[in-house]
Amino acid sequence: MRCVIARFPFDLTKSGVLESMKGVKPEEAFGASVIIGRRTYPVKQVGQVVTRQDRRDFSTGEVLRAMTQLGFTCRDLSQPVAPTRTLSPYLEASAMLGAPAAV
Repeated sequence: MRCVIARFPFDLTKSGVLESMKGVKPEEAFGASVIIGRRTYPVKQVGQVVTRQDRRDFSTGEVLRAMTQLGFTCRDLSQPVAPTRTLSPYLEASAMLGAPAAV
């Protein structure tokens, strides 16, 4: 598949990405990540290995788009998984005061 990353065209295949990432130890992923084989890699690490460019030259979105089109599972851990429940001002004040003491 032909894709453009950092204004350069690349002909990427799923097997080519798998071969490139073989033997590469995954770094700890804090934000967006790609699951390749049984390992989870940060998107920037995958982009650097596949394109042989510096990580500052391309965006996370460019690599995510390319990896998704190739069929890899991509996750963006910077987005909250579930919406957080907010308390009403009354319940928040009640929680701050605590439970009444037993007499």
